[in-house]
Amino acid sequence: MNGLAPLVVAQITDLHLFAESNRSLLGVHTSESWNAVLAQVAELQRRPDLILLTGDLSQDGKAESYLHLKKSLAPLGIPTYWLPGNHDKLAAMEEVLEGGVISAEKSFAVDDWHFVLLNSQVPGCVHGQLSEESLQWLDQELSTHPEKHAIVALHHPPFKVDSDWLDGSNLQNADELFEVLAAHSQVKLVLFGHIHQEFSCWRQGIQYFGTPSTCIQFEPHSNEFALDQETPGFRLLYLYPDETWWTTVERTEYAATQMDLAATGY
Repeated sequence: MNGLAPLVVAQITDLHLFAESNRSLLGVHTSESWNAVLAQVAELQRRPDLILLTGDLSQDGKAESYLHLKKSLAPLGIPTYWLPGNHDKLAAMEEVLEGGVISAEKSFAVDDWHFVLLNSQVPGCVHGQLSEESLQWLDQELSTHPEKHAIVALHHPPFKVDSDWLDGSNLQNADELFEVLAAHSQVKLVLFGHIHQEFSCWRQGIQYFGTPSTCIQFEPHSNEFALDQETPGFRLLYLYPDETWWTTVERTEYAATQMDLAATGY
């Protein structure tokens, strides 16, 4: 990139794909809604330079679901990076999601920006936790490129989002993450998924963003599990060499015709 041309990043999250492409999640065909997002990305006037997939890429954790994902991304030709969510099976991801446009790298630099992707998954649990090894690795990786502006991504939000049923499954050791980030002034943004809705807040000079799912959306500020009728979406980030940025959430026109609005969980 030259001058002040931005690096464009698409954060896409919570796909919940199945091994069988005709399966649905609470009435939403997750493969169809994912394809709608892909089509919208392909039609953008300024296509992304890279894609970040921030977890829950599969609902059933089967290798076939990740294979569907890999095949669907190939035509875009956009470099894609990923991290696991609580529904994912890491072993299957590592086996399938490498090669072609997809990379399993978790720390990489593109132009003036450094990206670090964290695994907050606790196998068998819905909530998130960063291991001591992950926190030490994050500290080391951020130390390697102090001259670059940094983005950290993980699946679980390090904040409560004012939804009682969701707030018990956030990142359980957020203060330990904040401590590491505070030691590296080049960190500008933290991205996460899991909450299936838009979210934004600032903390000590860092902006934190949650992003809608490509399938079902959760109703904000709900004490109990509830679906929102917002359509699937994704986030675009425009990252400039001078450390400034702007971001927008894009929504598709895809609308499920049989969404189970009476569902009490999934």
